Amino acid sequence: MNTPTSTEKDLWVSWDAYHRSVEQLALKVHESGWKFDQVLCLARGGLRPGDIFSRIFDVPLAILSTSSYREESGTLQGALDIGKYISMTKGSLQGRVLVVDDLVDSGITLEKVLHHLRENFPSVTDVKSAVIWCKACSSIRPDYYLDYLESNPWIHQPFEEYDSLRPHQLSAWLKKGES
Repeated sequence: MNTPTSTEKDLWVSWDAYHRSVEQLALKVHESGWKFDQVLCLARGGLRPGDIFSRIFDVPLAILSTSSYREESGTLQGALDIGKYISMTKGSLQGRVLVVDDLVDSGITLEKVLHHLRENFPSVTDVKSAVIWCKACSSIRPDYYLDYLESNPWIHQPFEEYDSLRPHQLSAWLKKGES
């Protein structure tokens, strides 16, 4: 599939560009010299970058589910929900934690998650945040970000195509690339 041309209103991201951006963000964090003990990714958008960070830095991955974009196929922001529990394979969230997400838009999710960590996880000694895209309209600036988006475009990520795909459509979907 060809990726449409980006404009000030819409940033279109291919799978290759997406993965390259995650890798460049990881390099930026590495070059900062800050060491962390765990990655906490914010699901859903932070799942892919969080997994990659966990593998590259060889640290445990924790997952906190958050959701605010549910309306209109994920394009309208609603009330923010933060999961009650953090999923991880062993132990608890502690030490130096890098919170990873795909982007900050309004900044509300990141602000509330950071507050949630300070209030509920006394064993966390230091928290920093990393995102691929930081929009100018955000109320908070992450510690690490790859791209600052002055015009606040809607970011069309490559996995968005799955938002409207349903199981009964999979057969036709899989055939579209065959010729």
